[in-house]
Amino acid sequence: MEILLISGLSGGGKSRAASFLEDVGFYIVDNMPAGMILKFAEFCAAGSGRYNRVALVYDVRTADTFDEFLDVLDTLRQREYDCKLLFLEADVGTIIKRYKETRRLHPLQERAGSLAAAVDREIGMMAPVRERADVIINSTTYSTARLRGELLRLFGGAQSAGELQVSLVSFGFKHGLPLEADLVFDVRFMPNPFYIDSMRTKTGLDAQVRNYVFSFRETEQFMEKLRDLLGFVLPLYREEGKTVLVAAIGCTGGHHRSVAVTHALAAYIRSLGYQVTENHRDMTRT
Repeated sequence: MEILLISGLSGGGKSRAASFLEDVGFYIVDNMPAGMILKFAEFCAAGSGRYNRVALVYDVRTADTFDEFLDVLDTLRQREYDCKLLFLEADVGTIIKRYKETRRLHPLQERAGSLAAAVDREIGMMAPVRERADVIINSTTYSTARLRGELLRLFGGAQSAGELQVSLVSFGFKHGLPLEADLVFDVRFMPNPFYIDSMRTKTGLDAQVRNYVFSFRETEQFMEKLRDLLGFVLPLYREEGKTVLVAAIGCTGGHHRSVAVTHALAAYIRSLGYQVTENHRDMTRT
């Protein structure tokens, strides 16, 4: 059984991290006292596999000292559990800004007297927990998407292997843009096989049409620049936590040029190690 203990500074991103982990199959329990963690772990282990992945959020709201929590952490690691401690933090200025934006009260603010003093006090209190963490994430500069992507990479398990899927769609502009497209490329500048009688009823998947489309210098130049662009942006989309990228390639009717380019592009992206789906939306439309 996999047990992930989530701790860290208030405003560091624990709640957001918990919601992302829930999306990848973790059963989430927020604000669980240290004295209940072992009993809960035993309960989950005795189940029928329903609670094989559990994430427990533990923070400064739960106790004034963390000795009991650290003892529980040691016990879990000694047992036959895959137990890790994730610690989330951010710099003081970022935490203060987040609290001001949400207008929430820091859990130590009433005792500390000010928000800044509360954050400083919490940093000192949480230091022993931070020292025992397996993974520390400083979310100061993280966007929501980047935090999600990092958690998926670290804890996504089998899902992390396919964290970015590229969906390629060929289409005809006369039938309208694909509404789901993130990127749209227009290939209507290429010579059109439609005006050659022997190719009019064929598609971009036929060798004759494909060879014709790629026989022109401008097509090869376009493909070279498109490969450079995608080779640059795909890792950045993946780093930001994007899981599906839809790229649409359009020509006039969606039968010839867009189909040939989409098919060639799918092979290239697949060679980079990404999962690719290929859909020729208008290829059979009149």
